[in-house]
Amino acid sequence: MSIVTTKRKITVVLIDRANYGRLKPLMLELRKDLSLELQIICAGTMLLDKYGKAVNIVEKDGFDINDKIYMEVEGSTPSTMAKSLGLGIIEFSVAFQRSHPQFVLIIGDKYEALGAALAAIYQNICLIHVQGGEVTGSIDESARHAITKLAHYHFPATRLAQKFIIAMGELPSTVFHVGCPSVDLINNVDDKLPLNFLKQKGVGTQIDLSKPYNLVLFHPITTEYKNSKYQMDQLLEAVKEMQIQTILIWPNIDAGSDGVSESIRIFREKNKNNCLHAYKNIEPEGFVPILNHASCAIGNSSSFVREASLLGTPVVLVGSRQDGREWSHSVIRVNPVKHEIVAATKKHLKYGKYSASDTYGRPGVSSKMAQIIRTLKPYHQKKLSYINSNFNDKSQISYFDTLRQHVIS
Repeated sequence: MSIVTTKRKITVVLIDRANYGRLKPLMLELRKDLSLELQIICAGTMLLDKYGKAVNIVEKDGFDINDKIYMEVEGSTPSTMAKSLGLGIIEFSVAFQRSHPQFVLIIGDKYEALGAALAAIYQNICLIHVQGGEVTGSIDESARHAITKLAHYHFPATRLAQKFIIAMGELPSTVFHVGCPSVDLINNVDDKLPLNFLKQKGVGTQIDLSKPYNLVLFHPITTEYKNSKYQMDQLLEAVKEMQIQTILIWPNIDAGSDGVSESIRIFREKNKNNCLHAYKNIEPEGFVPILNHASCAIGNSSSFVREASLLGTPVVLVGSRQDGREWSHSVIRVNPVKHEIVAATKKHLKYGKYSASDTYGRPGVSSKMAQIIRTLKPYHQKKLSYINSNFNDKSQISYFDTLRQHVIS
């Protein structure tokens, strides 16, 4: 008599282009595991042509898409972000109800991921969170920690992030620090620049990749979204002054993105002979060598902190979006002011390439993560780790009494 074994279903949620780039190495490892059934949901800007429709890259890489969730409300304001979150909760709830996964795996701190997290935990689905515990600016800071408190298992990218998660009351036995899967993406990618793509796609002046170029990627800061256009204006004026050919990637969908996009369009219209070429999206295997060969990366993308540190690429980090995140000595943080951006960039160009940092891990992260996930048991009821089973413990009662007095005072 044949024995029928039931595979455990794990649903990976992808909500933007950066999500996929960082999770792809882990997804490849999970797909190898015959004891798991890998399901993939693409949502958010993954599906929108305006942002490069990265779902096409996922399909081209041979992954089957089990569900597509359209949830983005146009407008680029805090209100449309909140409405999109609400739609996401509804649509993810329906998707999970159809597929019945034992685990849902999400990464990062975007409102789309928060929607998936809420939909999962209210249906008693065990939630796995990657890249929790980090500190940044913008509303992402709050969303990230909210997801941490919803999640059942945690895979922080750094040792410090692991400590922060445990300090938030998560059981140490549920927190696994092995690094960021981005390490494996970088380690496995061919370092040759995607010449055909760069020449055939995008808009603007053609880039001569045999000569130095800068890479620009600037997202709106949701807590400062009304200043987004001004901040991007300052960055582009710095680009204009330096007269170095520049590859630019369009911003994400966060509140204020319309202001950033408007700034780029006006700049291109007024500077017909500028040395700038813009792209909606670049697939992970192309983005890594572009970042690696850039003379300097300018903007506020998390990739300029995480992936750039792994490569040693000089970075001028503009504004507060990444404030609090761990970065290497290759990063100079400046205000969104033209003269500061120019000065920091010139300093980097004079210095050149930096040594690589292992703050975010070493090769082999994805394999280790997959091995751990294979052993995880789904559970539903969470408790603060501060509260043990013997609540009559005098030291514990004293601790909470002291805490209450502090709050009251």
